[in-house]
Amino acid sequence: MGTQAADERRGTSAVHRGDGAEDRGDRPARAGPSPRQEVPLAVQVAVFNLASALLDPHLEAGRGSRPAFRVRGKTLTYEDIALLANRAANGLRARGVRAGDRVALVLPDSPAFVATFLGALRIGAIPVTLSTYLPADEYAYLLDDSGAAVTVSDPAMPTAVASPTIPFDELVSGEVEDVDTHPTKPEDPAFIQYSSGTTGKPKGVVHVHKNGVQPAKLHGRHVSEVTDRDVVFSVPRQFFSFGLNNSLLVPLYYGACAILEPERPTPQRALEIIAIERPTLFYNVPTGYALMLAAAESGANADLSSVRRCVSAGEALPAPILERWKARFGQEILDGIGSTEIGHICISNFQGRVRPGTSGQLIPGYEARVQRADGTDAAPGEIGDLLVRGPSTAKEYWRKPEATAHTFRDGWVFTGDRYTRDADGYLTYQGRSDDMLRISGMWVSPLEVESVMLRNPAVRECAVVARARDDGIARPVAFVVARDDAPDTLAADLLALAEEALPSYKRPKWIERVHELPKTSTGKIQRFKLRGR
Repeated sequence: MGTQAADERRGTSAVHRGDGAEDRGDRPARAGPSPRQEVPLAVQVAVFNLASALLDPHLEAGRGSRPAFRVRGKTLTYEDIALLANRAANGLRARGVRAGDRVALVLPDSPAFVATFLGALRIGAIPVTLSTYLPADEYAYLLDDSGAAVTVSDPAMPTAVASPTIPFDELVSGEVEDVDTHPTKPEDPAFIQYSSGTTGKPKGVVHVHKNGVQPAKLHGRHVSEVTDRDVVFSVPRQFFSFGLNNSLLVPLYYGACAILEPERPTPQRALEIIAIERPTLFYNVPTGYALMLAAAESGANADLSSVRRCVSAGEALPAPILERWKARFGQEILDGIGSTEIGHICISNFQGRVRPGTSGQLIPGYEARVQRADGTDAAPGEIGDLLVRGPSTAKEYWRKPEATAHTFRDGWVFTGDRYTRDADGYLTYQGRSDDMLRISGMWVSPLEVESVMLRNPAVRECAVVARARDDGIARPVAFVVARDDAPDTLAADLLALAEEALPSYKRPKWIERVHELPKTSTGKIQRFKLRGR
């Protein structure tokens, strides 16, 4: 198994770049042995396989006995996972899977997921990671859209009949532990992940082999500052872009160890895993942090003393949640923004430079524009559309040329997010383009209103949308998920809070208590489902 090196690229021109004086490269990563040697930027490689790039350097350097994954008390070394991936690769080949074929994964976070993902990459097949939280009938669309040749599953996972299904244990049974790596090119499709579908049907996002290591080189180096001594725990699942990077691509690149939890962790379970497994790096979405905080405030055992970095992404982290978390645990949360299309977090707060309520600054290696509808650059403080360019971005949407042309524009990713930028380069999320509220002729960010509602500690979650009543005039309405001990006066308390904190046109006219907010399988709020209520 030969070592492959990634072609590391940077943009050469930008409106705003994450480098120069603000480059976190002037602050070296934590000291420790480096797991690999990098190829100079100018070097181009003809063959590059992502699985080889992640595993082979550790095996060839004699680090095969180091822990790669821990699963409920069981440890798998780098050699263990490499051999299991080879068996999965041979099992796929034995069932007729060839380079370019799609292999659907309906698997929990587990050695089975890791081995199938890496095994498919080894033979040039394209793993398609699917949520394990969907109703069985929703898999039919995803399997049909991806054209998966086979589906590898866990017996406990729901499956659809649109693709031949193979239990993982059957896939690897009796297979040999050596395999020839397919000579994939750097630009060959490596894996497909589906967008979270906050506004409609998910789209398959195609990432290529050479880009799979870039999140490790960028966010992994400058924000998480990963070393081979780290132990990683990610609540977001591996089928989700955020989770795939957190607990597979990035830790494998650096020779770190990741904790895998097959079941979806409840807030209490997440706190329990942290107390038992003692991770040094912790990743969650904002909703998850809010629920863990509520659990801790309600008496759940919470020991985060081992954690040196808490990272958040997936949606904007409200400032009140960050401030309460820091007061409770003495830890900052490094909130950032990314997308499946970008590949990972591209804008983030950095340790020691956190501005609550913002997504932070550009990570070195990325460029960004905040622009008006006419394509000109927005002024500081002016809301505009966010476009991002960087070496981790996807190639295209799978078999959707029109959607590809809309989102991928001359190297830039049109994110669909609305942002402002201040004079210091901090970017603040204002909502999705289709989530913005038009009230009294003025644009209102739902995030601004939601952040005010969340100042009340009785509110666990909040989502704000516009609603028109009989007069046809749109006004804000706030849907809130309250704590069990919330007072009966909560609605009146929130209206009074809004009157103090917001101008009249931004204040919710109605407060509606709900048991839960509609979310995607990755935890993002689906505001469009609230508009018709």
